[in-house]
Amino acid sequence: MPNAWDGASAALLKREGFEALGSTSAGIAFALGRQDGIHAVSRDEAIQNAVLLSKVSTLPVNADLEDGFGPDPDDCVATVFDAIAAGLAGIGIEDTTANPDRPLHAFDRAVARIRAAAAAARGRILLTGRTDNFLLGNPDLDDTVRRLVAFAEAGADVLYAPGLPTLDAIATVVRAVAPKPVNVLIGPASGAVRLSELSALGVRRVSVGGALYRNAMAALVSSAKGLRAGEMTAATGGIPFVELTALFG
Repeated sequence: MPNAWDGASAALLKREGFEALGSTSAGIAFALGRQDGIHAVSRDEAIQNAVLLSKVSTLPVNADLEDGFGPDPDDCVATVFDAIAAGLAGIGIEDTTANPDRPLHAFDRAVARIRAAAAAARGRILLTGRTDNFLLGNPDLDDTVRRLVAFAEAGADVLYAPGLPTLDAIATVVRAVAPKPVNVLIGPASGAVRLSELSALGVRRVSVGGALYRNAMAALVSSAKGLRAGEMTAATGGIPFVELTALFG
């Protein structure tokens, strides 16, 4: 489930044969010239971006809606209702706080937020419960498993802990929340592996977060360096204009 950030990226991923897409909060924020993860992008902006991806690609879209845009369970409920009204296929709710000084919700509050979101979803939208322990300074596998198991018991449909360090850690999470499916971010932090290896562990969904957006920015920087050095060919070789135009014809 690759993550798109605008109409062209969504259309190109559809053309390449993917059957579902995710949005990326990082891609949305950076494209708008804002920081990610601090509520610099509003709930409405994030949902409308996911709607755009869905309309352009005609694929189901799982929206990256960060922490549900507020600290309280009611904030998560409002986010779920808005996503359902927008016709999205799925959403993710994290245990993050958007507060750099205290980046993760305490266990009980994190679970209460997922429980409220699951009650609001009621089978009308796929809910992913996510803990960012390994991304935000708490690389504790036991606590990660504890949170994900509690999220599963609270009603989350999919479980997700980006940044898991090894294949063994991924396998531990898969076993802990079975039979509910697990999403993995690209692969273990120790190094990317083939999709078949993740599948063999029981992983059911793989997303890439902001990786494709960052790859596109890396290509831009490479071209910019060539242009700055006077090599005008650095601006050539991209997807032809007519080919991009045809995506929307």
